[in-house]
Amino acid sequence: MTGPSYSMGQSGNSLWTQLFPSSPSPCDRYKHASCSYDGNVYILGGRDNSCLRDFWRYNIVCNEWTELSCTSEAAPEELEEHSMVAHEGILYVFGGMLDSAYTKCKCALWVFDIDKQKWVQSQEKPSIRQAQMPTNRKGHSAVVMGSAMLVYGGYVDIKGSSPDFWSLNFDTMAWSQLSESQNSSGPGPRHNHSAVVYDNCMYLFGGLRGLRELRDFWRWNSSSHMWTSLRTKSGPSKLIGHSAATYKDCMLVFGGGEIQNTPTNSLWRYSFTSHTWWQVAVHPGCNAPSKIHHSCTGLGSSYEANTIVPSVGSRLNDKHRPFKNRCFPASLTSLESEGAIEMETFRLDKCYAGDSFSRCSELESSNQDLTGNKDPEKTGNCLTFEKANRTLWSYKKDDLLQGEDEDIVKHLPDLLLVIGGRPLTCHSPISIWHMTLTAS
Repeated sequence: MTGPSYSMGQSGNSLWTQLFPSSPSPCDRYKHASCSYDGNVYILGGRDNSCLRDFWRYNIVCNEWTELSCTSEAAPEELEEHSMVAHEGILYVFGGMLDSAYTKCKCALWVFDIDKQKWVQSQEKPSIRQAQMPTNRKGHSAVVMGSAMLVYGGYVDIKGSSPDFWSLNFDTMAWSQLSESQNSSGPGPRHNHSAVVYDNCMYLFGGLRGLRELRDFWRWNSSSHMWTSLRTKSGPSKLIGHSAATYKDCMLVFGGGEIQNTPTNSLWRYSFTSHTWWQVAVHPGCNAPSKIHHSCTGLGSSYEANTIVPSVGSRLNDKHRPFKNRCFPASLTSLESEGAIEMETFRLDKCYAGDSFSRCSELESSNQDLTGNKDPEKTGNCLTFEKANRTLWSYKKDDLLQGEDEDIVKHLPDLLLVIGGRPLTCHSPISIWHMTLTAS
């Protein structure tokens, strides 16, 4: 289904660039999980020719991968179609275990402490040993709202697509099941769908119910605990295996397909304020990848979670109240989410020059090289990620202090990373594409 085109003031085109990090790199894969925290992107597991058990961190500034430990007793085994979210310096991984008699009696939750760089034995916590908790599942959605992780749906062995809706309180590490609504209407059973959070609501799109693909769109209000079906005249077609992210006051939906073997490269944008869909065009000279069962991760202030903590006395307050994480203390990274522009402009004195990139054609033939005659202190430079990593900068990775590296991360332009997915590139490192939205 097609939608209206953007006007100049509403958005621009999508600018796509493929990245080629230095070795070592993880192998290409699909049905993995990824999330970002403090300027780094983490990926875990997935599948190539078999189910994988590896854990990697990608540094966006240095354009390099680092393999992390995933062999301890507290670490997860091989996983696929699982979820991973970040909250206050902790990664929470749920589901994705291969079904067996052994996994049926095992808790499908793992915790990684980023500061300590180690997996934590979440199973040893007394509150974990409770009768009411979700069973292992695949293809579910997981989002962070306030101080809780919300898990919807998924495929449960033997039972099929699930309508379960669960909440994990990060403070107590206790699970609670959320009712769909007072009138029992809601999205119903599904897996391979997408979900995002905006303004204290969770938005859910598409997926698979049994053998039937879906294109319905739902909103769950955390204050009223009510589901609302959002009906629009335009929007994406039936999608499974797609990805979604919150960008400013919009939801971005990328890729996926109506069936498993037909991945698309469509990018859709839904406005939470005007309640309308638009399909975002690809900038001339660029090629967007066609991907299914990939992952996407947003970086930059415009992709930061836009979730308002429920007010005192709200229905959600008792279950998802704000807290200082006592189990795994970590400092909060405070980033400004308001007032950002779609392509930031700033000056940069030095940056590590990563390996070569496959770039789109230059947007303007008049753009001069950064080593040209123009004085960057007077003119400034619009820093796309391609420019930030050009080899004309002579500074090496060792020249960067950690503080400088973190400062650069805070000022990178907003970008969406699309990682892995089918079709795979045989015997090649995992594919990484980054997308920015042009201002016009």
